[in-house]
Amino acid sequence: MAHCVVPEAEAILDKEFPVLDKGFVRLVDYLGSDARIVQSARVSYGEGTKTVREDGALIDYLLRHEHTSPFEQVVFTFHLKMPVFVARQLVRHRTARMNEISGRYSVMKNECYVPAPEDIAPQSADNKQGRADEALGASEAQKTREALRAGQDAAFASYDKLIESGLARELARINLPLSLYTEMYWQIDLHNLLHFLKLRLDGHAQKEIRDYAQVLLEIARKVAPLAAASFENHVKNGVRFSGDELTDLRALLAGQEVSLSGKPRERLLAKIERGVQL
Repeated sequence: MAHCVVPEAEAILDKEFPVLDKGFVRLVDYLGSDARIVQSARVSYGEGTKTVREDGALIDYLLRHEHTSPFEQVVFTFHLKMPVFVARQLVRHRTARMNEISGRYSVMKNECYVPAPEDIAPQSADNKQGRADEALGASEAQKTREALRAGQDAAFASYDKLIESGLARELARINLPLSLYTEMYWQIDLHNLLHFLKLRLDGHAQKEIRDYAQVLLEIARKVAPLAAASFENHVKNGVRFSGDELTDLRALLAGQEVSLSGKPRERLLAKIERGVQL
């Protein structure tokens, strides 16, 4: 099979999909498609040797059984614009390749992220790394936005002054805030993109990274719709149980008491509730 061309993907190449207040995701290039996944798995030649239904069943099988190498045959190159604190979460996914704008060479633009009022919330009482579900009132949210903007403006006023004084750009930049927007090219194969999406679409992930992950998933659907659908069915919208949890799940279905207690019991019930909601 020659180079895979997906009309739906071709239609969105270089199109900016806005995220947050000033960011975006742009598909620069792609390599492969659903057809490349099944061809790689079958190690066969020619297009159309199997029906779409058979291709979908094979992709489902590969994903369910965690046969990952065929998914690595599909590669995406994205152009991302996002706040620095969001970009740092991408760096943790070391299976991707990236090239980011450098404040050593470039004078950074005064573009910083300010959360929307509905996204401003106090610290969660039971989640040390996240915000509460309920947002602040309109008045408090506005005060917070103004305070964030004031800090950003002050940081950039100092930065601009240092640049104008002739200080090296690599030094002038060091007090710029984490809310500063950065840009990068980010290349990742489909297997590792799906792993990224599994983690970053989860409700425990920070809201801002979830917004980017959702757009990345929508783009993945254009390039490899069968693989994306399988991922959503078996991973994103699925629930995995441990051996102990399965034992207690069987007991619950039989109308018996469960043996788990404390946090393990809470986790089991939370998974059951999530499964019912899905």
